[in-house]
Amino acid sequence: MRLLVVGASGHLGGEVCRRARVAGHDVVGTYHRQSVPIDGVDWRRLDVRDGAAVRALVTTVRPDAVVSSAYLYADWAVTADGAAHVAAAAAERGARLVHVSSDAVHGGRSQPYHDDEPPSPVFAYGAAKAAAETAVRLVDPSAALVRTSLILGDEHSKQIRLCLDALAGRAALYSDEVRCPVGVADLADAVLELVAGDYAGTLNAGGPDGVSRLDLGRLVARRYGLDARRLRTMTIAESGGGRPAEIRLTGVRAAEVLRTRLRGAAELLAG
Repeated sequence: MRLLVVGASGHLGGEVCRRARVAGHDVVGTYHRQSVPIDGVDWRRLDVRDGAAVRALVTTVRPDAVVSSAYLYADWAVTADGAAHVAAAAAERGARLVHVSSDAVHGGRSQPYHDDEPPSPVFAYGAAKAAAETAVRLVDPSAALVRTSLILGDEHSKQIRLCLDALAGRAALYSDEVRCPVGVADLADAVLELVAGDYAGTLNAGGPDGVSRLDLGRLVARRYGLDARRLRTMTIAESGGGRPAEIRLTGVRAAEVLRTRLRGAAELLAG
């Protein structure tokens, strides 16, 4: 398979590239500022905000499938418009599309969210991801849209680094924000399964357990032999608000659709 990974210099995109190469696929990865060292990946610079550039790249690369994982937290044009450009170019090519979305499309509540629930964003990033989903579904109803949560990797990954910074006094964790963290390797394997399949629509792909950021920090502290009592915390209200507090994703459909088992934070950080 010839696979185009848009946003390959990101945490998840890079892992998708690595695992796709191990599986023997021909991989083209895009970056905006800087590529990352991954053996065998054909790197192409791309600004997804430029629809003509996205179309030209897809026309040149001629992929069988496209993974769309590019985003910038505070940039609507990259997160929403960029996703629409990628979806349009992939559909024109007739390539299989897997779009990576986020639990941030939801507004937060105590009950878990099911796969097909419509977006209800309450902050700008969530609204951008919801707009991206809408564009993808309109352009290509056969695409798979992966709603995931906090993505965990090694000590250099964003979410683990944030916990380590909170333990060192350089950041604070929200004590009342609950998510369903998932490992980057598991999520990448799930994305590649969807690439090879024909699943259409939204699919929750978070870990099995809801975990507060404070409890995630405690798990990281235990994993790295640090004193959890040093964790700095705050509430969402103390930060100025505007973020959803509790977003849990049901994983029943993912367990039915995927061979990959999506592990949660406690299992990933044990030992």
